[in-house]
Amino acid sequence: MSSSAAGSGTILTVTLNLALDVTYVADGVDWDGVNRVRSVHRRAGGKGVNVARVLAALGRDVLVTGLAGGPNGRAAEADLSAAGLPAALTPIAAESRATLAVCDPAPLPYGAAPAGPVGGGPASDGTAPEDAAPARTAGPRTALFNEPGPVVTEAELDDFLRGYDRRLGDAAAVVISGSLPPGVPAGFYAELAARARGRGVPAIVDADGEPLRAAPAGRPAVLKPNAEELARALSAADLRAPDGAPETGGPESGGAQAGGSEARGTPAGVPGAGHALITDALAGAGVLRRDGAESVVVSLGADGLLAVTPEGAWRAAMPYRVAGNPTGAGDALVAGLALGLVEGTPWPDRLRRAAALGAAAVAAAVAGDFDEETFRRVLPGIRVDPVGP
Repeated sequence: MSSSAAGSGTILTVTLNLALDVTYVADGVDWDGVNRVRSVHRRAGGKGVNVARVLAALGRDVLVTGLAGGPNGRAAEADLSAAGLPAALTPIAAESRATLAVCDPAPLPYGAAPAGPVGGGPASDGTAPEDAAPARTAGPRTALFNEPGPVVTEAELDDFLRGYDRRLGDAAAVVISGSLPPGVPAGFYAELAARARGRGVPAIVDADGEPLRAAPAGRPAVLKPNAEELARALSAADLRAPDGAPETGGPESGGAQAGGSEARGTPAGVPGAGHALITDALAGAGVLRRDGAESVVVSLGADGLLAVTPEGAWRAAMPYRVAGNPTGAGDALVAGLALGLVEGTPWPDRLRRAAALGAAAVAAAVAGDFDEETFRRVLPGIRVDPVGP
C-alpha cells in the first residue's frame, strides 16, 4: 500500500516522551496469579513513533524526532534503525520510560476463576469436570501500564529546539503527539506548533490535559483529542461564549456551519450517534477553534470521528466494531490525517481514510502496525455525513 505522490516532503514526528514498548500476549490472564506469556514484543514506542511507522508503511518519508536517554532510549533507537525509520533523537541524561501492554485475546469472564489443566471427558454423573476451562468473554482485553518518563532539563529542551528548527526547513508537516515528560512546560506543544506555523509548516497536535488546553495558542492546523481528553481539558466555563451562548464557531468561521449545533439540540446529519456525545464534541471543538486551532478532529472511539473545520463539520461513522488491541489506533488515525493534510485531500475522504486506518490498527497485534486487509474491508463502509445546526 502506498500513498499518493502529491504533497511531497518529509513528515516530521515529535515524541518527547519516547518509550520502549513491551507487549505481552497471554490467554486467560489471572490478575491475582501467575500467567504464561504466549508472545512478547519489544519495540520503540510513543505516539509519534507509532504515527511514523504507519506513515512509512503507507510510503511516506518520515523523520522521528524527540528525546532519548539511558538503556531504554538506546534500545528504542536501535529498534528504529532496525525498522528502517530515520530518527534524529536529542540525547538526555535521564532514562527514557518503558510501557507495558498486556493483551488477552481470550479473557476469562469477569469474576471467573482461572482454569486448571484442560482435558478429560464429562464426569460419571454427566456434569463437566472441575478442571474444564470456563467460557471466554466476547472479545479481547488490553491493559496498559505507562511510566511517567524522565525528568528533562531546560538545556536539553534547548538542544531539541535547535534541531527542531533546522529540520522544519525540509518538512511538509509536523505531528506533535503524546505525553510530556516531567520538566517540560505544558505550553511546549503550542510553542512547537507556533514555530512550525512561522516556517509555513502545518502542525497536527495530539495531546491530553493541560498540553491540549494550551495547544490552540500555537495555531496548529489540526488538534486531535478523543472525546474523553476533550472533556478533561475543558471546563464548563470554557463551553460558554462571553455572552452566555454556547460557543461552537472557529477563528475564521464566525458561524455555526463549521462549529456545529446549538447547545443540547440534536445535530443534523448525525445518524446512529449519541446526541449528547456529538453535541459535547461540537461544543468542545468550537472552543479549541475559537482559541486558535484551525481544525479539530475528535475521536469518538467505535462511534467514529467528528471534524470541525473552516470548510464545515463532518462525522465519519464506522460500519461495525473491529475487535482487537486498541493501543495505537489513535496514532494510525493521526497518520491518516497527516497524509490528508500534506496531500490536500478533501475532508470527507481524509476522515474516511483516517477512520479506516484507526480500525485497521485495532486489528494489528502491536501499536504502530495496521492490518491491510481490515483497512481494505472497512474503508468502503465508512459513512461520512455533514453535521449542521
